[in-house]
Amino acid sequence: MAEIRSQSAAAMAVAASALKAQQGRMRIIAENIANANSTARTAGGDPYRRQVPVFRPAKVEGAEGVAMARVEGDQKDFKTEYDPGNPAADAKGYVKLPNVDTLVEALDMKEAQRAYEANLNVIETARSMQSRTLDILKK
Repeated sequence: MAEIRSQSAAAMAVAASALKAQQGRMRIIAENIANANSTARTAGGDPYRRQVPVFRPAKVEGAEGVAMARVEGDQKDFKTEYDPGNPAADAKGYVKLPNVDTLVEALDMKEAQRAYEANLNVIETARSMQSRTLDILKK
């Protein structure tokens, strides 16, 4: 019974670490979407730079889970748009726009949500298996 419990606990711990990682990922994606149309505060300055989560393996309950190691700025070039009346425009009249593609962000959000749901299902299944095992042992 102890072996079953430890395997079940490890499975739930791995899934819980993934839930936390996906939650952080969704927060970053939401931040990217919120800043998709922002410009620099100063003329010729850089606008918001898309953020990307970086994950790393992490030990949890004797198993290998996942954790967010850091958040990095996406090094893709900024988009530019000719808008000489904009306060953020450079000397040539071009405004740098964030390197955020809202379609990509929406797809990333959907993927993160599905991964989150899958890990919730793992936890629910492990819990159900524990409950079923206890029911069998009671008989």
